[in-house]
Amino acid sequence: MRSITTFDLQYAHRFYGFKGEAQYLHGHTGVVTIEVEDTVEPGVNMVFPCNEIQKTAWNVLKNFDHALILREDDPLLPAILKVYDEQGIRNGAPNNVMKGEAFKTELATAYPDCRLVVTKETMTVEGMIKIIYDLLKDKLNIAKITFTSGVNAGSQEYTPSLKIDRCPLCGIALNENGVCPKCGYKK
Repeated sequence: MRSITTFDLQYAHRFYGFKGEAQYLHGHTGVVTIEVEDTVEPGVNMVFPCNEIQKTAWNVLKNFDHALILREDDPLLPAILKVYDEQGIRNGAPNNVMKGEAFKTELATAYPDCRLVVTKETMTVEGMIKIIYDLLKDKLNIAKITFTSGVNAGSQEYTPSLKIDRCPLCGIALNENGVCPKCGYKK
């Protein structure tokens, strides 16, 4: 069975090297749907609490919300960083509070202090799905990710392979010591 959670992301990007409207810097509202699969935990009668999926995924996804997403070879990237340096905001500002932890993977690097994600490939809906899966595959038993952005949509199904010990009282993942971080249950 699956638990399904949805997120809205507001972001700006462009398709560098693309011949068409998307070559210009523009914004989107994107919708990410993550489906987590496992057995139903009998004590709580659910696969995984959706609010816990949201917490786990949002720690990563908030780097994309209200962010600029550019490909690493886009000539706009150095220009934007130069302006941020000149304005003194490249390393963050007191009002920049909606940021996740920085990350660096083969597909993307997040610079949360300047609300920027730099990608290896053009950030299409398919590219975003690859990035999200890469960031969350070791944290959630993902069965499917769908991403829609404007009239564009993509989805990818996966074979869940994680064995996650879950709390029989609240359904969330136990920590490495077999203790529930939410209610204190011990395995």
